[in-house]
Amino acid sequence: MGADLADWGVLMTDVAAVERARALLAENPVLDGHNDLPWALREKVGYDLERCDIACDQSGQLHTDLARLRAGGVGGQFWSVYVKSQFQGDMAVSATLEQIDCVHSLIARYPDELQLARTADEAEAARAAGKIASLLGAEGGHSINCSLATLRALYELGVRYMTLTHNDNIPWADSATDEPAANGLTAFGVEVVREMNRMGMLVDLSHVAPSTMRDALRATRAPVIFSHSSSRAVCDHPRNIPDDVLAALPSNGGVAMATFVPKFVLPEAVEWSKAAEAALRERGFDALATSPEAKAVLEAYEEANPRPTATVATVANHLDHMREVAGVDHIGIGGDFDGVAFTPDGLEDVASYPNLIAELLDRGWSEADLAKLTWRNAVRVLRDAESVAANLQRTETPSIATIEQLDAPAR
Repeated sequence: MGADLADWGVLMTDVAAVERARALLAENPVLDGHNDLPWALREKVGYDLERCDIACDQSGQLHTDLARLRAGGVGGQFWSVYVKSQFQGDMAVSATLEQIDCVHSLIARYPDELQLARTADEAEAARAAGKIASLLGAEGGHSINCSLATLRALYELGVRYMTLTHNDNIPWADSATDEPAANGLTAFGVEVVREMNRMGMLVDLSHVAPSTMRDALRATRAPVIFSHSSSRAVCDHPRNIPDDVLAALPSNGGVAMATFVPKFVLPEAVEWSKAAEAALRERGFDALATSPEAKAVLEAYEEANPRPTATVATVANHLDHMREVAGVDHIGIGGDFDGVAFTPDGLEDVASYPNLIAELLDRGWSEADLAKLTWRNAVRVLRDAESVAANLQRTETPSIATIEQLDAPAR
C-alpha cells in the first residue's frame, strides 16, 4: 500500500490518517465546485480529445485525469465552462458553447466513468452507479451577453451555476478584481439573480466584489454558492470572502467552497503573485496563462525569486475559520485544478483530496462533519435551489426584461 500512496503523491507523514480519509471518501466522496479541465483542453489541444486522453496518465501537463480523480475520492465535479472575460458579446457566448460541448464530449467519450448530472438526484444516481457525477458551471456573466434568453439556453444545456463575474466588471455586476462601477448589482443584475432562482441555477459569488455578494444575498430567493473562494480574514485577498458574508450563509442556506489557489490562501504569496504576473505581462502573456511558454517565464521568475509555498495546512486553516464563522453545514471544496499555475504542497492534483481530509481528521474534525464538507452540503444546496425553483415556476414566467429597460434610468 505504501508504494501505491507514493505513486499518487500522498504525504507519508500520517499514512493511517490518509487511509482513514480514503475510507471516508469511499462513502462520502468529494463533490468539487470548480475544475478548469475544459479550458485546459481548449488551450492545449484545441479540444482534440485523441491528443489528450484523460483515460491515460496526464501527469506533467494536467492536474486531472480519470485515474487520479478515482484516487482522490472524487464522486462529483462541477466542470467549469469558463471563457476569458476579454471575450465579449457573441464571442463570449460562442466560446462558452464550445466549452459546454467539450464537457458533453468528455461524458460521451468516457461513459463508464463520467455521467451527466443536472439535479441533486442525478448526482446521487451517478454516485450510486459508481460514476463521477459531471455538472457544469459557467464562470462569468459575460457568457450570457446581457441576455436572459441566453441564460436560459445555458441552463437547458446543463449549466447549473453561473459565477456572476470573472476578473473584470460586466455591465450589471462588479468584480472583486476591478474598480467599482455598479457598486454591486444593477437592477438588471438583480433580475439575473431572480431569473436564476426561477430556473434553479445556482448563483455563484466567487470572483465578485463584496458589494455584489451583499446585493446578491439580498436579492436571491435561493441558496447561493462560492464555487472556489476562501476566507478573507485568513488571507486578505479580494477574491476571498469577508466574514460578514460568511456569517450570512446560514440564513441563506448557501455553501462556500474553499479553494486551493496559493495566491488566495497564503498571505505571503499575495505580493509574490502580483510580481510574477507583472513578469508575465512584460513578456506578453496574460496573467492567467498556463501555456508551456508562460510556465517557463514563471519558472525563471521563481528561480530568481523563491515562491512562498502553501501547504495542506494552509488550506485547512481556511476551512477551520470558515467552519467557525459560517458553520459546518455551509462549507465545501472547490480546488480550481487545471486553472492555476501553482498548487499547494500536498495538493498537487485531483488525487490529493485525501491529504486534506487526513489533515482535518488530525485536527479533530468528525467524520460526520467531513461528510458534509465533501458531498452532502453541495448536494443539499443543489436540491434546495431546485425546490425553490419548483415553487417559483408555479407563479412566475420567464423574464423578458432587458438591460436597456432596467438600467437605462441609472445611466
